[in-house]
Amino acid sequence: MSTQDSPPAGHIRSFVLRQGRVSVAQQRHYDEGMPRWSIPYAPHPIDLAATFGREAPKILEIGFGMGETTATIAAAHPENDYLGIEVHTPGVGALLKQIAQGELGNVRLIQHDAVEVVSHMIAPGALAGIHVFFPDPWPKKRHHKRRLIQPAFVHLLSQRLAPGGYFHCATDWEEYAQQMLEVLSGEALLENTAPGFAPRPEYRPLTKFEQRGLRLGHGVWDVVFRRR
Repeated sequence: MSTQDSPPAGHIRSFVLRQGRVSVAQQRHYDEGMPRWSIPYAPHPIDLAATFGREAPKILEIGFGMGETTATIAAAHPENDYLGIEVHTPGVGALLKQIAQGELGNVRLIQHDAVEVVSHMIAPGALAGIHVFFPDPWPKKRHHKRRLIQPAFVHLLSQRLAPGGYFHCATDWEEYAQQMLEVLSGEALLENTAPGFAPRPEYRPLTKFEQRGLRLGHGVWDVVFRRR
């Protein structure tokens, strides 16, 4: 498979660009941090070792939101490098602020459509792990086609994992959790690490949003597969 694959056929964007409010601090860190910590989108593979300046396991996170989880995991695991993808500027600014405040040298980010980034910029076998935490559930049935976890994209992501690399999804929508489990179970390159849903791995911290949901009795489902 070429490192310059085309996005999956019928690729539909899984996000809508909303004009979210960017705070003064987020804008300042965005302006200061983007030249230092971001990677511009380009339609060709990147050398991740050169990008981070070292050989270390590379973990991809798709849709990091406001970056709290990304920053927490990166700070707790300095032995790994983390590449985050997000399209929304407030979240990018928020993560850049956390990178600066935490002096996190093991985080880089790309502000672009994740499907295009994975298709063109990530070489097959380059990743030790993939995180997809609480993606937009697109709850209305007519919008399910916009969900990120679809067979074609999961196949593409699975090819980017090195043998033994892991693929970890989490959601608080039970119906989407079932779809995630079904789609990943149907990918021949992957095998489940649990009989069904997995216990939350220790490296994934509980977010404030998740803690509140659990107090209200809402469920959270983790799906963790591994590259054969």
